[in-house]
Amino acid sequence: MSRFHTPFPASPLSAALLAAGLALGAQGAAAADLDKVTFQLDWLPGGDKAPIYVCIHEGFCEKHGLDVTINGGRGSSEAITFLATGRSDIGTGGIEALMAAVANDSVPVKAVASVYTRAPHAFYTLKSSGIDTLAAVEGKTVVTSPFTSSNVFLPLVLSELGMGEDDIELVRADPGALGPMLMNGAADVMIAWMTDVTRYTNQATAAGHELNIMPWSTGGLDLYGLVLIASDTFIEERPEVAQRFVDAYRESVRFTYENPEAAAAAVVAMVPELEMENVVGSVKDMLVLAFNDVTEEDGQGALDAERLVQTWDWVSKAQGLDPDALEPESVVDRRFLPDTPES
Repeated sequence: MSRFHTPFPASPLSAALLAAGLALGAQGAAAADLDKVTFQLDWLPGGDKAPIYVCIHEGFCEKHGLDVTINGGRGSSEAITFLATGRSDIGTGGIEALMAAVANDSVPVKAVASVYTRAPHAFYTLKSSGIDTLAAVEGKTVVTSPFTSSNVFLPLVLSELGMGEDDIELVRADPGALGPMLMNGAADVMIAWMTDVTRYTNQATAAGHELNIMPWSTGGLDLYGLVLIASDTFIEERPEVAQRFVDAYRESVRFTYENPEAAAAAVVAMVPELEMENVVGSVKDMLVLAFNDVTEEDGQGALDAERLVQTWDWVSKAQGLDPDALEPESVVDRRFLPDTPES
């Protein structure tokens, strides 16, 4: 049995079940035998967060003796804070936020597995614009959300392309306005994540357009993205529980890869406010970041030492941090992952 804390209002049925004391009886007795773990999301529920919902709904968590509660989040920095202060045990967050937090404040949080082996940042353009390479954004109006971590890396990506921020007109807008601004011509280029390909493709189709999507990884920004992170307290005080959670989560990621529609159904079953079509699309978009040539070479969940160094190089430059302020290996606890890559 598992519980879910969501920023969405509970449905009448959920409220009725809760009021009726669903946790009582045989299910409650079974849950009492499970180890309780609080999982921290780095953002709102959605298809890109499917593995944790799969873990609960498909029984992987229970199979590993875990009773998991999900806490919603509003960004990687908040997720790291909640872990560091003991509100949550384990969760997901951007490795760039973790590295900066450890370098600046020595937060007691570690990465225990990779989730996205490639970073999600990308330029989106309309095919009709003729902007079909990263370098072609020069001189164009580029719209971005004020909140995205992509903004931190933008100057470095432009530098790799021989440009500076003065070579584009950067406009910040509400996240909900990005797609419409691109579709109606108010912006030539949009900065968004690869996890949103389906959503923006649907918007473009409805407006009679097609999209060009250009990942920044093709322009040199080759680094880890989302990682599974855990508090030092959880790791040190309950290492055996942490191991079982990592095992259950890895199984859930694999299930999501092999059964994206079923994974989406698990999300919608637990968060019925979401629409199945959108969730399926988001799951499939996310999988490109989780399973790719890096994953093939290193194995699911791996955190390659050389790639960690490369990631810190990008992060330290992007955030103006002293490269000597952090030993990249210090943000990782490797004890929970197998030594050899999976096929």
